[in-house]
Amino acid sequence: MTENLNNVAPMEDFDWAAYAEGDSYSKESKEKLTESYDNTLNKINDKEVVTGTVTSMNKREVVVNIGYKSDGVVSMNEFRYNPNLKVGDEVEVYIESQEDKKGQLILSHKKARASRSWDRVNAALENNEVINGYIKCRTKGGMIVDVFGIEAFLPGSQIDVKPIRDYDIFVDKTMEFKVVKINPEYKNVVVSHKALIEEELEQQKKEIISKLEKGQVLEGVVKNITSYGVFVDLGGVDGLVHITDLSWGRIQHPDEVVKLDDKINVVILDFDNEKKRIALGLKQLTPHPWDSLSETLKVGDIVKGKVVVIADYGAFVEIAPGVEGLIHVSEMSWTQHLHSAQDFMSVGEEVEAVILTLDRDERKMSLGIKQLKPDPWEDIEQKYPVGSTHTATVRNFTNFGAFVEIEDGVEGLIHISDLSWTKKIKHPSEVTEIGAPIEVQVLDIDKENRRLSLGHKQLEENPWDVFETIFTVGSIHEGTIIEMLDKGAVVSLPYGVEGFATPKHLVKEDNSQAQLDEKLEFKVIEFNKDAKRIIVSHSRIHEDLADDSRKKGNKRTGGRKEGGNEAAAAIPAMERTTLGDIEELAALKEKLDSQKIEALNKKVKQEEAAKEAKAAEAKAEEVKTKTEEVKAGTPEVAETKAEVKAEETTSEESKAENKAETEKPETDKE
Repeated sequence: MTENLNNVAPMEDFDWAAYAEGDSYSKESKEKLTESYDNTLNKINDKEVVTGTVTSMNKREVVVNIGYKSDGVVSMNEFRYNPNLKVGDEVEVYIESQEDKKGQLILSHKKARASRSWDRVNAALENNEVINGYIKCRTKGGMIVDVFGIEAFLPGSQIDVKPIRDYDIFVDKTMEFKVVKINPEYKNVVVSHKALIEEELEQQKKEIISKLEKGQVLEGVVKNITSYGVFVDLGGVDGLVHITDLSWGRIQHPDEVVKLDDKINVVILDFDNEKKRIALGLKQLTPHPWDSLSETLKVGDIVKGKVVVIADYGAFVEIAPGVEGLIHVSEMSWTQHLHSAQDFMSVGEEVEAVILTLDRDERKMSLGIKQLKPDPWEDIEQKYPVGSTHTATVRNFTNFGAFVEIEDGVEGLIHISDLSWTKKIKHPSEVTEIGAPIEVQVLDIDKENRRLSLGHKQLEENPWDVFETIFTVGSIHEGTIIEMLDKGAVVSLPYGVEGFATPKHLVKEDNSQAQLDEKLEFKVIEFNKDAKRIIVSHSRIHEDLADDSRKKGNKRTGGRKEGGNEAAAAIPAMERTTLGDIEELAALKEKLDSQKIEALNKKVKQEEAAKEAKAAEAKAEEVKTKTEEVKAGTPEVAETKAEVKAEETTSEESKAENKAETEKPETDKE
């Protein structure tokens, strides 16, 4: 045996170190073995995404096999979006490092999702794909959802078809969503869960609406309440109960009848297949209050009720639940004033009214409250006969007159032409004011149309009857120009009368034009009693004097006979402008005295009016006296009634003497 060992040649490449460690593989065989082992493993690189299989998991971490020589560990937090994760599921992971200091394979599922998330989100939007997302937290106006590692926004209105009152119940939940909007520039993604529900509801709506019929009664749940009505969920489709269909009576807001989440029975009033609209009614399930209205109720009956609505044109009064009548504003008061209903009553007020019309078929009723009081126009002709005088209150002005009220409900019109005998009134405000009392006389009564024609100037006698004897054509009077117009001037004459002079009649003797506020003598050239018009002229006075002078000169050169005729013709003119006027003024005085007595009898209770009448009379006497002095040449002025009468007697005697003088020969007069 020794010989055999001696004959064995030693191996030059024998690895004694490996032999000493117990490794029986040669270097070649080991390399082959390593190569064959490496071929059984995946070749991986750092910073790439691979697919692995979950081999085990606990509350803290998930172990993933990616086919490498060692398994990787991923934090459980990265799988919160997927609570259904289990062993054997394939997941994508991102290789952060093949080995750390401990030789551990470092993986990340979150980064793997993020690296491909935008591609997946865009694909989900294009393909209308349903994806899963994890609701992380609340934010203003909605929720933050984790979708493929991207934080997407879920608006509050897109969570459900029903209004959400508590958003917190959705936090930490995984739900299905649809991507509805992507903004690549700002990396914003908007998702919706409501879109999925609506698709399901749309199918349900088609089925439900196809089975609907008018008059059908269904049970539903109050889903939403608005100021105009209530939305009711009928089991996948919504219908609207308008506020007017909630109750037969008037209500201010639907929450007076129903509350959220109430289960109620409703009747289908109408529906639209195309627009998917359903009109529902609640009050229609109960009988109409008009059907149970008492049969004995009739026109003329007095009823009580509560004001429920007020408009400018009237007020609606509820006499029973669901039974209303309208009181028009014209039926609230006998007065003709234009009022609004708010001036008479308010909402919630209890009122009493008379039934004016009653239509049970149309379910309409009109009421009135003024009928509870007597109609002041019923005996208007007895209370305010034509010619009677009364004190009224001015209520309103128009360009053509003033409306006055004698009593509540009795109004009349004083036409602008019936305000004054002498003054030309342009607007009633020149004579009176709104709210002021005014004396009126009834001129005409129109009972059918409830109109009174009233007058104010008729309380005094028509002075134009007297003026007709004073302002005769050819008479001369002193006047003051009070207004200049394009066509002439307004002249204030005695006794408050106004005359008119055209520009050619305002030329003075020196050929200058008369000016405003200038006091001159004017000759009456036209008097129209019916039109109350007096046309006067200043220039006619000096023109006539010039004509008279020429005529006198011609007559003297022609002989005594012509001069005598001229004097004889001048004497009647002198009588007309002197002694004749004295008689007329005496007659005017007597008329003014009688007017004063009548005025005092009528206005005994109105001291101020009596004083004004007395002052007017004193002014008239003063003007009369001045006129007498100018025309008769009397040096003294009558101050008392006795003196006036004496002067009248003297005037009569003077008249007789003047007559005698006119009969004397013409030579004596010259």
